[in-house]
Amino acid sequence: MENNNNTTNHDDDAKRSSNSTRSEVVVVMNKATYIPLLVTNFVFLFVGSLSSSLLSKYYFIHNGKSIWVSTWVQCAGFPLLLIPIFLPYYLFNTTTRKPFTRFTPNLLFLSLLIGLLLGLNNLLFSYGNSFLPVSTSALLLSSQLAFTLVLSVLIVKQKITFSNLNCVVLLVTSSVLLALSSSHDKSESTTRSQYFAGFFCTVGAGLLFALYLPVMERVYRKVYCYAMVMEMQLVMELAATALATAGMAGKGGFEDMVTESRGGPVEGFDKGTTAYWLTVGFNVVTWQLCFMGTAGMVFLTSSLTGGICMTALMTMNVIGGVVVYGDEFGGSKAVSAVLSVWGFCSYVYGMYVKMKQQQQQTLISSNHNYNQESQQNENQSMEMVARLNVDQSV
Repeated sequence: MENNNNTTNHDDDAKRSSNSTRSEVVVVMNKATYIPLLVTNFVFLFVGSLSSSLLSKYYFIHNGKSIWVSTWVQCAGFPLLLIPIFLPYYLFNTTTRKPFTRFTPNLLFLSLLIGLLLGLNNLLFSYGNSFLPVSTSALLLSSQLAFTLVLSVLIVKQKITFSNLNCVVLLVTSSVLLALSSSHDKSESTTRSQYFAGFFCTVGAGLLFALYLPVMERVYRKVYCYAMVMEMQLVMELAATALATAGMAGKGGFEDMVTESRGGPVEGFDKGTTAYWLTVGFNVVTWQLCFMGTAGMVFLTSSLTGGICMTALMTMNVIGGVVVYGDEFGGSKAVSAVLSVWGFCSYVYGMYVKMKQQQQQTLISSNHNYNQESQQNENQSMEMVARLNVDQSV
């Protein structure tokens, strides 16, 4: 048994208890493996989230007009997932598990279904991002954490605490404040109806993604290693790409790509052909980093923690939109950003307090068990001495 556990740790397999009712992941890989993997996924999430948001807006700012092209690039990079799936086994020999081992038909069906849901989420995000400034879009998407908490309670039985509720109230207040006071933030070429259509599509994207996170945490209870997470992600992205490709074919998206890549003052990408394909290519890569990081964070921690990390990064997207594109950052948006950060920090503090309490309980329990064992050993020693005395007297 010890030999099997060592092999599992060497293979970077993160097993979890199948009968666990907690929302957190029960990780049994050694600390030297778990922490670097967790940090790597957070870096992927950070780089992917910030870069993909800015690049998507860059596409629309410079005369890119196709909603379906923007949707397609979010999932078309799924072949990149073959690298973490196949290289560890066939090239690096760091695992003894063959790719797609124990990948059951049930997991395949769930992955395809969730992938279609993810494809719809990508479409709503693209539509909203085409009409909203990056900062406004990012702040709206930050409200997904409130939905994630509610759905986590319903789907994975997440416990509600004061820090959870405080975080929800602050984020909802932030989104309402933004909704009531930022309609003037639209560009001159965006009509009022387009602005509000983008507004509600972005909210819808946040709702779908909030559903995606706890659903994935529930599904990951059937998954016993990180490699299977990447395999599921590959199937999901493949399904989302199929949906986006169907939309591209039906709405002339591929023709739009050819037209836009040629450049031109009216219909083409105004930065030229090279810049267009670089924008599309980097969009494909950064979106995959974002989704890889999200999946990894949910598997290694929980859906709520993954949502919190994304919410924290939304603030970076707001700052990125202001710095890179000169988005307006008035008082209401500043207050909204502060409330978002406040909500995030309150949750982190609550988690810190909870961890300290768990450590204290573990220490008390260990001391109690140690005292019981010591008392049992002492009683056994006294019994042995008593028996020896009886034997000697006889």
